[in-house]
Amino acid sequence: MSKVKWATGAVLMVCGGALVACQSDPTATPVASSGPATATATASATVPASSSPASASPPSSSPPSVTPSPRTPAGSTDRVLSGTREVTIVRVQAFEGGIALDGQLMEVDDDSGRQLFVPTPLGGDTYLIKAYGRADGHPANDEPACWQVDNPGNARPLTIEGAVCDPDNPAQRFTITASGKGAYAISNRSAYLQHSPSRGIILEEVGDAPLRSTFRLVDNGPARRPAGG
Repeated sequence: MSKVKWATGAVLMVCGGALVACQSDPTATPVASSGPATATATASATVPASSSPASASPPSSSPPSVTPSPRTPAGSTDRVLSGTREVTIVRVQAFEGGIALDGQLMEVDDDSGRQLFVPTPLGGDTYLIKAYGRADGHPANDEPACWQVDNPGNARPLTIEGAVCDPDNPAQRFTITASGKGAYAISNRSAYLQHSPSRGIILEEVGDAPLRSTFRLVDNGPARRPAGG
């Protein structure tokens, strides 16, 4: 059976199972003074800075300016967001377990559902998130299901279910952004992936409130070739 690495904070869990998750600082030396300033009875005796003798030492050359690097999408530098690695997804605020797609997205502490995911770049900070089962050679486990937002209506919260992958479907286009200390925020059209004590893993708009849930992406090795090619 495959080994799945789950990590949260300082805790690392290993479980086998089914997986269906300058600014430049041009500091120039000041222009040398023509001599110590001497107080005089009349203002006309004061030597302006511009009248410094030609023999005064010239100012030192400023170091070359450094243009700040433009912001780059997280996926261009983060290996786990390259589309070439399978990852497990662990809520930073959880003490054990990880995210699984089993009918809908949920948090589990066993080997149920699909728990290996491949965030696949679509440009910028936007991704398809593909879910796989255990790497046991079974075609069904090697065929991905993609995260898709589901709106059940009746004032119930948005959830995530598995669907046939479609990069043009806005409900499958997720934004993943770094939130510091190796964690990420995951959202879809301003609704963020959050954990509710009563409803589990849901999507909700948080406005100006701080995120209650952020996530770590734990590398589990190279992404497999899907059964469909």
